[in-house]
Amino acid sequence: MKWYAGSDHAGLVLKQHLIGVLRALGDEVVDLGTKDETSVDYPTYGGDVGRKVSGEPTTRGLVVCGSGIGISIAANKVAGVRCALVHDTFTAEVARLHNDANVIAFGQRVIGVGVAEAALTAFRRTEFEGGRHQRRVDQLSALDRS
Repeated sequence: MKWYAGSDHAGLVLKQHLIGVLRALGDEVVDLGTKDETSVDYPTYGGDVGRKVSGEPTTRGLVVCGSGIGISIAANKVAGVRCALVHDTFTAEVARLHNDANVIAFGQRVIGVGVAEAALTAFRRTEFEGGRHQRRVDQLSALDRS
């Protein structure tokens, strides 16, 4: 699986760790930055990841900032992105099962490394359930055009 990853300075350490997890699982990961702890603006990186993932159904995104909120909002501003801020394996699985999320977001200041690893692997292995959820995902996609 191919991933694009991005973070601001406040999410750098967790992003780098999770990139290592994905690579150890055999996935390709393109790190779009940031590369050090110099203060930067999260909308840049959330938007960059969103633009890479949008329209690429087999590609996933990983975004991290201090809380996970700002960078997930930024990613979701890109048409075709369904970014889910997750806090555990349950929210990660439901994001894929019910919402066909293509980007996962974490807050480095609010989630432990072990929980983030477990959530990321749950997100990675879970497929969209379709069925009754497809109608709702279609409604979300229609909002991109409104």
